[in-house]
Amino acid sequence: MARPRAFDERHVLEQARGQFWATGYAGTRMDDISRATGLGKGSLYGAFGDKAELFHRVFDDWCTAVVEVARERLAGGPDAEALARLSGYVHLMAENSASDTERRGCLLAKGAAELAHQDPTVAGRSAETMQALLTLLRTEISAAQRHGDIDRAADPERLAALLLTVVRGIEAVSKAGLAPETLRNIADTALAVLPVPEGRKRLATGRTPAREN
Repeated sequence: MARPRAFDERHVLEQARGQFWATGYAGTRMDDISRATGLGKGSLYGAFGDKAELFHRVFDDWCTAVVEVARERLAGGPDAEALARLSGYVHLMAENSASDTERRGCLLAKGAAELAHQDPTVAGRSAETMQALLTLLRTEISAAQRHGDIDRAADPERLAALLLTVVRGIEAVSKAGLAPETLRNIADTALAVLPVPEGRKRLATGRTPAREN
């Protein structure tokens, strides 16, 4: 009978994630993971495989969490509230970036930038995550169009791609040191350019408190 593992797998993955997040994939050695987690390398290899397999596990968990946060905000509901849901999500992402004082950024963006060109697993998981986000945004834009808050003549796919690029771009420029208020203004502007039907008054879109992403 196999012996049960004498460690908390979730805790180990969180510590490994922190190490990859801080030093990147190339800058992280299994010795670093061992020190961060308190596990010997033999235990790490036995439980999670080599460094690439461990990173894939951490990266997959992160991507799942990114989509789950978006789904919490963009989970559907009355069409009359779709624009408010879109606004809440875009502002949430801006606030998360504004509150990232250590400028660590998003592990999805960091992992994709470092590895997607050479690692099919990372490339595929990144693309899958972006497509899921795009779908959630497009669904809410279509709902707002049905209600008349966004011009029905506009292409929801293009508008969703625009908002996705803004959301992910805010995270990128925040790492370069843009002021938090500038990040918030970017979110405001992106929402303000969504086309409204002729003669329709643009609805106000408020900001929302920050939370983890």
